[in-house]
Amino acid sequence: MSSTNSSGDLQAVEQLSRAYQTMAAELGKIIVGQQEVVEQVLTAMFCQGHVLLVGVPGLAKTLLVRTISDVLHLSFKRIQFTPDLMPSDITGTDVLEEDHTTGKRIFRFVRGPIFANMVLADEINRTPPKTQAALLEAMQEHRVTVGENTFELPEPFFVLATQNPIEQEGTYPLPEAQLDRFMFMVRVRYPTPADEIQIMKQATTDYRPQVSRLLDGQAIQNLQQIVRRVPVAEHVYAYARDLVRATRPGEAEVPAFINEMVQWGAGPRASIYLIMAGKARAILQGRVHVTTEDIAKVAHPVLRHRVMTTFSAEASGMTSDRLIDRLLKEIPRSKAEAA
Repeated sequence: MSSTNSSGDLQAVEQLSRAYQTMAAELGKIIVGQQEVVEQVLTAMFCQGHVLLVGVPGLAKTLLVRTISDVLHLSFKRIQFTPDLMPSDITGTDVLEEDHTTGKRIFRFVRGPIFANMVLADEINRTPPKTQAALLEAMQEHRVTVGENTFELPEPFFVLATQNPIEQEGTYPLPEAQLDRFMFMVRVRYPTPADEIQIMKQATTDYRPQVSRLLDGQAIQNLQQIVRRVPVAEHVYAYARDLVRATRPGEAEVPAFINEMVQWGAGPRASIYLIMAGKARAILQGRVHVTTEDIAKVAHPVLRHRVMTTFSAEASGMTSDRLIDRLLKEIPRSKAEAA
């Protein structure tokens, strides 16, 4: 961080770190457990990233997103993706209206549910590719084009999509180009035994907690700029580079199992997201520098949907998560530090 901004940035780092701890506590009033999921979702949000939540039904994915929007005082819209959903159902459409004063008919654009700070795309793989693609421009450019007109989306803007990993009949898998636009793929797992007891107690009584609103849209945008100013040492850049390049079969010096088990590796966007997520993670923990440990901790949500395994690897039960586990053991941090 530059000297001119250092004192203000240090105060902002402390503010964000405290805000994160408070947010986690507020979310804990409603969301039992899932601390890792909460941390990853908030990390992506402070990096201006989008999140794909993958988990079986009933794990409070929708409740988590709605509660975060309440805590952060952001506008929230939920889109239930179905096979008959059309792109205009998401972006909005022009409607023909008659001016009662002049008698002239004019077109007026009616905004769709995409015009919100937080958009929950529920069961995104249940709608055809044409409708899935309606999110692409919005996610990348933060704007929507309808006919000859372009409309800017409200800032900050986040898409959080859910996907059921079990039920695949009648679904449309997201293409790689769209998967790559999600910063994180977050796996929402079953609760622990103790957490499940707590869930039952809260769900079967009149427990109705109220969460406090901690930040607003402008404060989040300011904090996003602070994240970008966090310094990163050269050896941390080198470690993120080595980790991503090691996922690409055919590259020099990749581990032998990658050439055997990986069809497509991660692209440059993965390297960018590793660094951004490392910056956000460092700040959330009250640090103003990024370590290789930060990069390793965010490797799974950044890489798991960008590493495509071969058919033989899938048949043997080798998942992208297991491949990442092996890579984290094989890619030495000492080598990056010496680079």
